[in-house]
Amino acid sequence: MNYLWAFIIGGLICRGGQILLSKTSMTPARILVLFVTAGVVLTALGLYEPLVKLGGAGAQVPLTGFGYALAKGAFKGVNESGLLGALSGGVKGTAAGIASAVIFGYLIALIFTPKTKK
Repeated sequence: MNYLWAFIIGGLICRGGQILLSKTSMTPARILVLFVTAGVVLTALGLYEPLVKLGGAGAQVPLTGFGYALAKGAFKGVNESGLLGALSGGVKGTAAGIASAVIFGYLIALIFTPKTKK
């Protein structure tokens, strides 16, 4: 049942991104920022945690999940180090994701020719 919920939740999040790509003139970069920001805002409002508990990796792997991890790290940093911990906690909470994005993004850019949306 866990796999089914992960598939449904992750599929709905990704479907939302595909609809934005297909039906609007938004660039992938703007959609990325929108999804990460939505993850942070929904986490701050306490709305994303139940989605993560229900969908597991289906809610944590998409970009909104990155926003969730960023916000959770910031909250943890504030609890440990005060207000300044909001900056360092977010980076610590997402360090693996950031490093992976940089490394794999660079490798893919070497292999393929990036193009912008027209």
